Amino acid sequence: MTAYLHELTLRLALGASRLPSETRQLHGDWIVAQQRDDGGFAGREGGSDPYYTAFGLRSLWILDRLDKDIATRAGEFLRARIDGRDSIIDAISLVFAAAICELAQGVVVLPDEDDWRNNFANLIETLRTSDGGYAKSPEGKAGSTYQTFLNLLCLQLIDRMPSDIDPIVDFIQSQLQPEGGYREIRAAKRAGVNPTAAAVGTLKVLDRLDPAIAEETSEFIADLHTSEGGLTANTRIPFADLLSTFTGNLTLIDLGAGSLVQESATRRYAYSMQSAEGGFHGFALDQETDVEYTFYGVSALSLLETLEFS
Repeated sequence: MTAYLHELTLRLALGASRLPSETRQLHGDWIVAQQRDDGGFAGREGGSDPYYTAFGLRSLWILDRLDKDIATRAGEFLRARIDGRDSIIDAISLVFAAAICELAQGVVVLPDEDDWRNNFANLIETLRTSDGGYAKSPEGKAGSTYQTFLNLLCLQLIDRMPSDIDPIVDFIQSQLQPEGGYREIRAAKRAGVNPTAAAVGTLKVLDRLDPAIAEETSEFIADLHTSEGGLTANTRIPFADLLSTFTGNLTLIDLGAGSLVQESATRRYAYSMQSAEGGFHGFALDQETDVEYTFYGVSALSLLETLEFS
């Protein structure tokens, strides 16, 4: 079984190959320039970390700019962090980034011992909660839809998927709201695009995606289109953002509702978030660019180029 992350990245790479050459060149050059001397990538503040490194590498792979030198330097950075005390999200991002280095350029980062993989899987399992999901930290008492999705992607990459998936499926189903979207945590008052995308992605990874949910969930997402052309995160936020635009449209396609993607409006919106110097802003009032939102911008545009195949 092809890992979800690999399959998605290859889909986006296919779409990116159809983008205008000047678009690929502009953002490819910008992302390459963001790699730090230590081989990692950083956010808007602070030094390199695995989280932003994973976004930088994924973007370069999509744009066919992840060469051996970039992957080797990134691999050195990641190897130096393997035994560190990073946050859970950084630890998971390290696995994502390592998988990209190996698949794209054969740069091996992670130890190939069962003990390491078993220990890492056990670390992930410390996040399991009584509701069947995964919390964002070992102290968490309630499952997070998004964290559950990330954890399963990570476990799939290291070939340590849970043997009993029914409690996870039950948790995801418990997050479904009457309007067709999914909430992030049980205390949330409303559903959102990103937890909905995470829920659908989780069910897809587990091969438990029920076609019966497709129509209402697709309508929930489609109703969050804005006059800007993108998608807003939920019904209370009045402006679009690139993250919600990408994940929402991806979910529509995965639910077989690609016809609800507003192709021309989405393309217009994504390009409006583009900086003339390269990179993407996250939303209309965002004054800076970074590698994370650049991934979402490149991916949103690339996804549109795959519509004819969906």
